[in-house]
Amino acid sequence: MMEGSLSKWTNVMKGWQYRWFVLDENAGLLSYYTSKEKMTRGVRRGCVRLRAAVIGIDDEDDSTFTITVDHKTFHFQARDGSERERWVRALEDTIVRHGRRERWSRCVPAPAHRHGDLERRIAEADAYLQIMIELVSKMNTRVSELPDPQEKNKGQVILDHSNAMLDNIKHSIVLLQIAKNTVNPVNGVYQGPTNPSQEHIKEGQAMSLLVPDTSYSSSEGEDDFYDADDEPADTVVPGPSASRTCGAEGASEQEATPPAAVDLPRTRDGEIDYDALYEDDSDSDLGSMENHGSVVTHLLSQVKIGMDLTKVVLPTFILERRSLLEMYADSFAHPDQFVKIVDMPTPRDRMVQVVRWYLSSYHAGRKSQVAKKPYNPILGEIFRCHWDLDGESVENNPAKQEVGDGPVPWCSPDQLSFVAEQVSHHPPISAFYAEHVNKRIQFDAWVWTKSKFLGLSIGVHNIGRGLVTLLDLEEEYTLTFPNGYGRSILTVPWIELGGSVVIECQQTGHKANIEFLTKPFYGGKKHRVTCEVFAGTEKKPYYTAQGEWNTRMEGRWTESGRSEVLFDVTNMKARRKRVAPVSRQAGGESRRVWRHVTAALRAADTDCATAAKRRLEQAQRDAAKRRADAGDKWITQLFSPKGEEGWEYNEPLSKRTERSKSPERKAPENEAR
Repeated sequence: MMEGSLSKWTNVMKGWQYRWFVLDENAGLLSYYTSKEKMTRGVRRGCVRLRAAVIGIDDEDDSTFTITVDHKTFHFQARDGSERERWVRALEDTIVRHGRRERWSRCVPAPAHRHGDLERRIAEADAYLQIMIELVSKMNTRVSELPDPQEKNKGQVILDHSNAMLDNIKHSIVLLQIAKNTVNPVNGVYQGPTNPSQEHIKEGQAMSLLVPDTSYSSSEGEDDFYDADDEPADTVVPGPSASRTCGAEGASEQEATPPAAVDLPRTRDGEIDYDALYEDDSDSDLGSMENHGSVVTHLLSQVKIGMDLTKVVLPTFILERRSLLEMYADSFAHPDQFVKIVDMPTPRDRMVQVVRWYLSSYHAGRKSQVAKKPYNPILGEIFRCHWDLDGESVENNPAKQEVGDGPVPWCSPDQLSFVAEQVSHHPPISAFYAEHVNKRIQFDAWVWTKSKFLGLSIGVHNIGRGLVTLLDLEEEYTLTFPNGYGRSILTVPWIELGGSVVIECQQTGHKANIEFLTKPFYGGKKHRVTCEVFAGTEKKPYYTAQGEWNTRMEGRWTESGRSEVLFDVTNMKARRKRVAPVSRQAGGESRRVWRHVTAALRAADTDCATAAKRRLEQAQRDAAKRRADAGDKWITQLFSPKGEEGWEYNEPLSKRTERSKSPERKAPENEAR
């Protein structure tokens, strides 16, 4: 058994309240009392059954945790992170052991001699308890009648020790009763004391030994838990492709058997139209987590709180129909907001515009109303695309001028181009780059995700950095990325962002501090963001903003007091990416790599999708083994390492521009000869 104090959330009016908790591993039960003294008397306030329970923590808070069971979620708070860790580990071990422990067989009774011995010991302890109760009662009367104050104080000390001993004997009887029920449980459930001689033990104490049919709190009208079936969010989160010939590790051109479905888009030749599949925003849901209960239960049984999920194979039905590399491209779903940074007249206006583009980029990243996971890119995978700006459509213009180089050589200087590459598998690092030639602006970034199991949630830490460069103004804006959280993974998952982000320009000294606020379990809104922008060493921000990143944010200029709408997604339509047809893509480009998995998911054929995904994964393993046997190292195509952990695009606009400005080298006379 494990005992200790924790705070338990009661309701909005009462908030957190101190409780004394007792974890009974044998019974699979977490009981709580209003005080330790009430525990020794057996007056239980409530209990939480741990059979089939799920523990949850939040990375944004190091002291709280939850237990979800019986369609309820209970909230607890420890003093600090180490105490939470101690309780969470003990609870996890109890859940695992209790779940695996086989119930006593009804046809095989427990050893009679052991059960009888415990019964005898309990009866003996009960007899001693009766004697102690009588003696303490007499002592209490005698001490109260002592006329001498000094003698009365001495008697009171003895009386206090006697009462403490009395409580310990009561507690011992409770433990003996639990031991008896461990040896001989009734229907696999621990029962309360049945010895008639224990009438002096209060009814509440007898109740404390029972494992109820459901978790409960004994206080009437106390709303101390929340429904575990959270509602899905209205919108979920985004994440932030190289010549025409490229290759990815394990990208196989072997044709897979297409899913036998009649509703897939087809070309005139009757073949699957993979391009139409990727442009299809309809949500062909393969079922919620509740519809795949056995799969989810098996998955949860393999992981523990805080476990790294990088190498855990997740079920196919939670996949979204695109690669993570394509998802990063959605940071530029509003290309005009990005290139507009260059047009701002002052450093303050430019910093605010960077913030506007950055915060407005997240709402367009998900197609589904239910949180799903994009494909993990294979090593060497590449994704490229480009966008028209508002009011400019040069794609089908016969006089279109092509840039001839950069991330998308066939796009126009008036279009925004993007390329991403999976440069590492362990850790899984993605590097991406975007530019607009005529506006003379570029963006270089790298990020790798570290997933962690949090019980009811999955936390994704985005480790990396981005760099916006304004070439003509010689300004660079560094930025980081928030963490993502997949909530309610047992029911209808939804995603929120959390953590701190910093955007900073060393050349101007301006800095923006952004906080993505996770929703508290009691009240509050989802997807809240606050932002403060500072100039140099000034203590007071010259611009502040707040709101929700998936709907609307409002800003305010501090000095003038002028307010404005930073962005409103209802008035912002995401620009459609222009991507080369799958038939013209090289073997390592994202949409071609994942086309069979995408088709199967669209047809709601889980088996076919899983088989296609396994072929890709096996091809990666085979390619990695061949390299290891030959002593070869993987060589990236478009990005190179920078510093200790960063990555940069090999041919950014800045480098190409500088090279074009350099005078052609003249050959020396002896070379000319």
